[in-house]
Amino acid sequence: MKRTPSVILGLCSYTHDSSAALLVDGELVGFVEEERLSAQKHTKLYPARAVGWLLDQAKLSATDVDAVAYNFQPVRYLAESPAALHLALSPTMRDRSLARAHGFAKVALRTRRRLRVLGSQFPSARVTPVLHHRAHQLTAFAASGWEEAAVLVVDSLGERQTTTIAHGHGIPRPRVRTLEAINDPASLGYVYGAVTEHLGWRRGDEEGTVMALAALGDPARFRHLFTTAVRTTATGFRIHPGYFPARTLNSGYARTSRRFVAETCPERHPSEPLTDVHRDLAAALQERTEQVMVHLARRARALTGSRRLCVGGGVATNCVSIGKIIDADIFDEVFVPPAPGDAGTAIGAALAVHVDARTPRPVAGIARHCYLGPSYEDQPLDLTPWPGLHQKTLGNETAEFLADQLAHGMIAGLFQGGVEAGPRALGNRSILASPLEPGVVERLNATVKFREPFRPFAPMVPAERAAEFFTLGQLAPYMSMASGVTDLTRERVPAIVHTNGTSRLQTVTRSQNPFMHAVLTAFGRRTGVPVLINTSLNVKGKPICGTPEMALDCLANSGLDALLLEGRWITK
Repeated sequence: MKRTPSVILGLCSYTHDSSAALLVDGELVGFVEEERLSAQKHTKLYPARAVGWLLDQAKLSATDVDAVAYNFQPVRYLAESPAALHLALSPTMRDRSLARAHGFAKVALRTRRRLRVLGSQFPSARVTPVLHHRAHQLTAFAASGWEEAAVLVVDSLGERQTTTIAHGHGIPRPRVRTLEAINDPASLGYVYGAVTEHLGWRRGDEEGTVMALAALGDPARFRHLFTTAVRTTATGFRIHPGYFPARTLNSGYARTSRRFVAETCPERHPSEPLTDVHRDLAAALQERTEQVMVHLARRARALTGSRRLCVGGGVATNCVSIGKIIDADIFDEVFVPPAPGDAGTAIGAALAVHVDARTPRPVAGIARHCYLGPSYEDQPLDLTPWPGLHQKTLGNETAEFLADQLAHGMIAGLFQGGVEAGPRALGNRSILASPLEPGVVERLNATVKFREPFRPFAPMVPAERAAEFFTLGQLAPYMSMASGVTDLTRERVPAIVHTNGTSRLQTVTRSQNPFMHAVLTAFGRRTGVPVLINTSLNVKGKPICGTPEMALDCLANSGLDALLLEGRWITK
């Protein structure tokens, strides 16, 4: 009789954003992205540190793992190879058909080899490949904690799928059923990444920079181009190959066409200055992305009849688009999980194996949880490698102390508790600053984060006072939604308002993060404004600091004034 797996290791590995999650008897032991432990941003290496920490947490070894859930199915890639050959009939895609067929077949075989490698590391485990979008769907739905919801996943590529609409049901045993799917080469994530690269930033990493730049441009200049290039249909959208040729999964093939370059601008080198044409191109791309995302949300509403929506996939990190969906009033509530990108599929893959085993054990530890990684409380701290740093231990009034320092203009790092899941700072690995301090945004960008001067910073606010400053009308616990602001915000805290009139909001409840809620409340008592700037504890090009050593390096090598590290106040 086949044994029901009780120890399931979910993995995202070998592509980008490696991560691991561990379910034991249906309960999530933890989840962490490898970059937070290795200091290698977007690493694609096998997440050895993450797996080691998870097994140590559960007091297990590799031989105790019953199942390994991997976030891609190799056979699904193979299905694209014969389909790619049909592109030879199209004059605009003829030159890519063979390369595309070969590329998808090559990735299928490579993924099969990776599954065998994983199997050799866990001798007692069955390795199960999980459909990529199903992993995204389960991650987003299970994290919501809702009994029922529509689930929209939009990314660059999962095997063949780029966009799926599903219906989710169940809390103890979350299930998702895909109702509609869009396959590559129709990919919104691919288009956004292609333009990001064309504008001189790293695809798969700096799309957020393009989103910020968009607020400074005029979309009208290239509006017709993107309406033609990304055309909506009754059931979704399609991509014009004359502007964005079909991907090949092989290097050496441009993602934008000569026609695109001729009708927009030459590819920008990162060292070249930004001009109006770059701003306008970003603005038109962002506008079209928002329009298509709202269109897809309407489609999800029509197919499911649900009044709640979960959004996953890499495009879900486009917080302005999520804000537009909320503003459209299609759903009563919209939810984005803390890790909507590929890293989070480690959780969804493990969930898929657990649910498919038909075990009676309920799922636990996922809904509305984000502090899922390692913590370093009560560990000794040796500052010998950082001779310029000094520390003192704080007492019970740590929240009051930090609020006072921030109110007096200090920019402080915060390192406490478990590592957050996902790409946003959620109050455990944060850089905090007063939005009331003159020139704070310019100082943060220039001397602390070392990033572009037009990049905005997100505000965090106690959930019970959010309506005084923001118009979103719902909780935003994971900094994944852009909100309009009130007149009070424009008057008192204009530093947190981006050029487009929005803020990427994070609401904080006492139950979610008691310490951060206390800091915000104390800051509000001192200043009259319970709002702080919150950005991730890292500098440009580096991952969020998952370990004390990474945090101390960040303090020593940036313009941070101080670091609050597990009750220790560390200064230069």
